[in-house]
Amino acid sequence: MEIRASDDDRQRTVAALERHAGAGRLTLDEFAERAKVAHNARTLDELAAIVGDLPAESAGGTVAAEPSRDLLILFAVAAATLILLGVFIAMIRA
Repeated sequence: MEIRASDDDRQRTVAALERHAGAGRLTLDEFAERAKVAHNARTLDELAAIVGDLPAESAGGTVAAEPSRDLLILFAVAAATLILLGVFIAMIRA
C-alpha cells in the first residue's frame, strides 16, 4: 500500500533538492526537473525516488558525511599534544 504525500512532504523534498543544488550535487537543470517531479508526486515512494541517488541528510538538513581527512589530522595532532603535555608534566614532578 502506497502512502500519499502531503504538501509538507513535497516542500521538504524540494528544500532538500535546493540544499543539494547549492552544494553542487545537482545542476540547475537537474534541480528544476526534480523539483517539478516533486511538486507532482502523489506518494512518499515517488518523493524518495527523487532524492534516492543523493546523500542522506541529518535532521538539521545537513548531509551526514564521513569524517574528513583534515578532521582526522587535527584529532591526531591534538592527541599527540596531550601525550607530550602528559610527558612534560611527569618530568616536572619527578
